[in-house]
Formats: sequence, C-alpha cells, structure tokens
Amino acid sequence: MNSTACPRISFDFSGRFLPPVYILVFIIGLVANGWGLKTLLRNWTKLKIINMFVFNLGLTDVLYLLTLPFLVTYHFMESTWIFGDTFCKITRFCFNLNLYGSIGFLTCISVYRYLAIVHPVRVMGRLTLTHSVVISVLVWLLVGVQSLPDMFFTKTYGSKPGKCFETTSKSYVEDYLKYSLGWTLTGFCIPLLITLGCYGHVILTLYRTNSTDKVMKQRSLKLLLILIILFSVCYIPYHILKNLNLWSRVLQKRRTCRGWFNTVYIAHQISRGLASLNSALNPLVYLHGSEDVPAHLRKLLRQSRERINLRFSSTSGAAPVAKITDEDQPRTNMV
Repeated sequence: MNSTACPRISFDFSGRFLPPVYILVFIIGLVANGWGLKTLLRNWTKLKIINMFVFNLGLTDVLYLLTLPFLVTYHFMESTWIFGDTFCKITRFCFNLNLYGSIGFLTCISVYRYLAIVHPVRVMGRLTLTHSVVISVLVWLLVGVQSLPDMFFTKTYGSKPGKCFETTSKSYVEDYLKYSLGWTLTGFCIPLLITLGCYGHVILTLYRTNSTDKVMKQRSLKLLLILIILFSVCYIPYHILKNLNLWSRVLQKRRTCRGWFNTVYIAHQISRGLASLNSALNPLVYLHGSEDVPAHLRKLLRQSRERINLRFSSTSGAAPVAKITDEDQPRTNMV
C-alpha cells in the first residue's frame, strides 16, 4: 500500500486526553502518597520489613508526580516542550523509574507475603530489616540500569522547542522497538510471572490450612485484588500497546500502511494515562501491604467521627458530650 494512502493519525488526541488525567493523578497521588509516607516516617524507628518496600513504592510515585506539572504544560502548549532536551529525558526517565520501580517493589511485597504465609517458620525468622533495605537498593539499581539506555535515544527536535518524545524520533524507532521488547520481558513479564506464582501458591495455602491468621488471610486476599487491578489496568495494556504502537511506526517508516494505525495510537495514549494512574492507585497498597498505616487511618477516622458528633450535638441543641470517658479513652489511642 502506498504511503499516501495511510490513514490520518489523530496526534491531537493525547493533548485532549492526557492533561485531565495527569491533573487528577497529581492531586490524588500527591495527597495519598504524602499522607502514607508521613505515617511511615512517623514510626521510622519501628519500620518493619514489608513497610520498607511500601515506603520505596511511595518514593517512586512522588518522584514521578513531581514531573506531571511539566507534562501538563507541554500538552496545554500543543505538544511544545520548552524545558530543554535534558529535562525532557529526565522527565521520561522518572516515568520509567516509577513504572518499573512500582512493579519491582510490588513483586517484593508479593514474595514477602508468600514467605510469610507459605514458609513462616523456615524463612521468616531469618529475614531482617537490613535484608529489605539491601533488596530495595538492588531494585532501584536494577530499574535504573534498565531505564538508563532510554536516555541515550533522541527525545526532542534539535535545539528548538518541539516535541518531547515518550520513546524516540522516527530515525531510531527500529532500535527502540528492540530495546522496548527486551525491557518488557525483563522489567514486566518476569516480575508478573513471579507475582502470579507467589499469589497462586498463597491462595492454595490459605484454603488448605485453617491455622493461618484470619487477619493475614484477609490482608493477603485484598492485596491480591489490588495487584490484579494494577496489572490489569495500568501495566498490561501499556506494555502491549506501547510495543504495537512502536511496530506501527516501524511499518510507517518502511512505507507500509495498515488501517489499524490510528486505533493503536489512540489506544496507546489511553494506556499511557492508565499507566500514570498507578501513582494514584499504589497508595491502596499502604492499606493492605503496610502494617502501620491502616491502624493510623482507623485512628484518624475515629477521631474525626468524634469531632463531628460533638459539633452536631452542640449545634442541634442537644446536651453536648463534654469529654470522652476514661472507659473510652483506651479505644481511642489503642493503635
């Protein structure tokens, strides 16, 4: 098929779709991650093994969230990048650190849950906070090494303000596709298989034994549900459509046209927005992965409910509750 017959690609779609998503993710993600990290830091001296992974998960989110105002500005200016080539690469690098760092630390949390439930006696006594710190450093290094080659690909047009490519320019798209496929295998497919294997074994163990703590069962099942949502919504569509979109660009470069080019491009832009949602959804892991955050949240909700009841009693003319009785006080501060 002749290149002149290629269907028009709706490049303006990303400018309409991504900014509202980025703004929403920025607000929700910054508030939720900020609160979660603050709660973990408050109990820093009592930080536990799994909390270390949750803490690093939050750091990857904050790192990416701080770049979103620049991306929103970029799309509002009709895809004109005014912040320079170096900062364009840093922005894309932060996205990759967030995406694959999140996958890495979620995998660590899954392995920890597997060890805690399937091998509680044999392994858990030997794991310490030092081990989780070392593993976290290794995850950061591995993700950084995987993401570093991306910074050597062209991201902008010359010295003039222009596009800030998510991947690279047309000239290097074939090489980038090869890099992306390898990256998808090592940074996404292998961690996904590890996570599925861990939770598959966890589910079997939970249903075969009655001795497992009920709270641990509920927390593990809820965490499994969150991971299914994260991988199904944020990670799987992005990796499939990213590589399909790169392949369509390779075909266009070879002057080969297909009718699905525009559909794949639009679907890929939607998957980019969904991938950024992981920074707003990851805080759910605080509630079911961390051991301190849920208790702190329950305490805040209980205190808020008590304040609302006191205010309602005073405005309605009913006899106000002057103070919390000594009998109730331990329940307020029990966490």
